[in-house]
Amino acid sequence: QEQLVESGGGLVQAGGSLRLSCAASGLTFSGYNMGWFRQAPGKEREFVAAIRFDGVNTLYADFVKGRFTISRDNAKNTVYLQMNTLKPEDTAVYYCAADAHNWVPTAQAMGAHGKYDYWGQGTQVTVSS
Repeated sequence: QEQLVESGGGLVQAGGSLRLSCAASGLTFSGYNMGWFRQAPGKEREFVAAIRFDGVNTLYADFVKGRFTISRDNAKNTVYLQMNTLKPEDTAVYYCAADAHNWVPTAQAMGAHGKYDYWGQGTQVTVSS
């Protein structure tokens, strides 16, 4: 059975860093594009970053460019999100997701929730001011 499990969330002060991990099982990880999304209380889930199945291409939401880095290790079936210079507005539950379809090199396309086939349960990130 396909499963995505996020970890690495927690409480951090503004300006600090966290590294999220998402471990996949039950699917051929190297064949999936992977995305990170987040959802803050009272807000819709929003796209954060995506990485192509082979790791060659990445995309980011404008509000994280230069601060967050998505990467993957296909040998470990894991995708990462390195988050630096965190801000209180980054507080949210962060979700990883797996997309079995073609890579489309735009944030609008890769940020569409319906494009993703599997989702993790999320990990809480809280940034204090």
